[in-house]
Amino acid sequence: MNEWLKKVLDKLKSLWSKWKPIQKVILFGIIIVIIIAIIATARLSAKPAAVRLFNAPVTDSTSLTRIMDRLSQENVNASSDDNGYITVADDSTARRMREILISENLVPSSVDPWAGFYDRSWSTTDADQNVKLKNTIQKQLKQHIEAIADVQMADVNIVLPEKQLFTADQEPVSASVILKVNSNSSLLQDRNRILGIQRLILSAVEGLKAENLIITDTEGNQINDFEGMAESDRVDIVAKQQKLIRKQEVELRARILKALQSTYGQDRCREMVISIEMDMSQRSSEATEYSPIVIKEDNPDTPYDDSEYRDTLPISQQTVTKEWQGTGYNPEGPAGVEGQTPPVYSDMSNVIGKSTETGVTQNNVINTKQISEISSPKIDRISVSVNIDGKWRKPKDDKGNVIIENGSIKREYIPLTEKELKDAEESVKGAIGYNRSRGDLVVVKNTAYDRDDEFEAEDAAYFAKIRRNQTILLILIAVAVVLVSFILFRIISREVERRRREREARLLAEQQAARERQLWEAKDDGMEVTMSVEETRRMELQENAINMAKEHPEDVAMLIRTWLMEE
Repeated sequence: MNEWLKKVLDKLKSLWSKWKPIQKVILFGIIIVIIIAIIATARLSAKPAAVRLFNAPVTDSTSLTRIMDRLSQENVNASSDDNGYITVADDSTARRMREILISENLVPSSVDPWAGFYDRSWSTTDADQNVKLKNTIQKQLKQHIEAIADVQMADVNIVLPEKQLFTADQEPVSASVILKVNSNSSLLQDRNRILGIQRLILSAVEGLKAENLIITDTEGNQINDFEGMAESDRVDIVAKQQKLIRKQEVELRARILKALQSTYGQDRCREMVISIEMDMSQRSSEATEYSPIVIKEDNPDTPYDDSEYRDTLPISQQTVTKEWQGTGYNPEGPAGVEGQTPPVYSDMSNVIGKSTETGVTQNNVINTKQISEISSPKIDRISVSVNIDGKWRKPKDDKGNVIIENGSIKREYIPLTEKELKDAEESVKGAIGYNRSRGDLVVVKNTAYDRDDEFEAEDAAYFAKIRRNQTILLILIAVAVVLVSFILFRIISREVERRRREREARLLAEQQAARERQLWEAKDDGMEVTMSVEETRRMELQENAINMAKEHPEDVAMLIRTWLMEE
């Protein structure tokens, strides 16, 4: 075997060496194409095949459109062919969407959503076929119920009794389902979802009726007892009706209050009570209404009604006139039999006479209207009570100040006039659509609100303002006194300082004059006068200061002022 394999390899090598490059490229290309084909075939075979949603076509275009729209809402990729077959991705998606379509009653009556799940064979017996059918239905029904959100587990038990000869002896089909849901789920309290599960089961089991189907939770409580829930539903309906009435009352109250507050102010119109009585019953009525024919419409420009009506309008008329003249004929019965004609008419036989008969046939037309209506909930009565406060005025004295009486501001109450109350009442009536025949009631009263706390706060603020103004005035007076005192002190201190300087300057001048006088006297006497260094220096400083004061008086004044401030 090894020798044969060796010979084959040697032969392939010899052939490979003899091949041209183009032949080798072609061989490699063929190998690559084969590999790609094998990979593509493997992927296509591994890809899950699409399944049909129903094994029967949906021929109704409207139903098909509704089903496709519902699938699109669930983000399910679905397609339909020309024959009406709907295709989805996999079996789980098909089961889930079948449950949704059945619960929402979107499956056409011509389509059996469970067709194709009954694998029946002609070789099986009726008992085997029934057992197989029952098991198949239970299995598929269990899968569909467990595909519903919030359902953890479903236990389905279906009883298919044997068919009897007589209908009276036939036992009904029955079923029981136990649902186990998530702990935080509201499925057991959601009536619509329970109805959807019930419709799902009823459509899956042929011959099963709602009264023979029991759906319970894990504790054995029946959750599809809708007749027992009628009282609870009635309470819910009454609560919803009351909620609707309260909503209308709130909206109406807000609308009327806004209109009144824009006129009288928000503080003067606070309270309003609205009560609406509604008839929530639904009634249907049919009636025939006859009305006169309008010949001329009413002219709205005239202050009176100039319309013209007629009860009837002739559309055809026939007049028939019959004239007869000749001998009267009085029948007396068969020959040989005495007639039954009274003697009065017998005496008138063979009398020549004349008669004329005239008849008029007229066809009239009238307005006829057939009325068929269903009365929905309507308002029976509206009651509105509104309280509007008057105005409070503060009288003032001749100086324009408010009058203080008994430690508080004097106030006068001005109530609303009858015209203002009437206008407010008409405004409220227009806002609610007042109907007297309906029994509506509107009451608008002038009621003075309790404003003691408001007035006390206002009085306290007023007197606090007065005290604050007085305090500010006293502070301003004190500041003014301090400023005036400071100014007087500065003036007096400056005057004292000026006089002191003048006195010192005068003393210095007198001393200098005395000194100079002594010098001159000594000089005149021929005495030799010598000045000390200090006196000479002092004389120079004095002359410099005098010259500086003459040349720069402002700088000297500033220097003196600075010395005074430092002292």
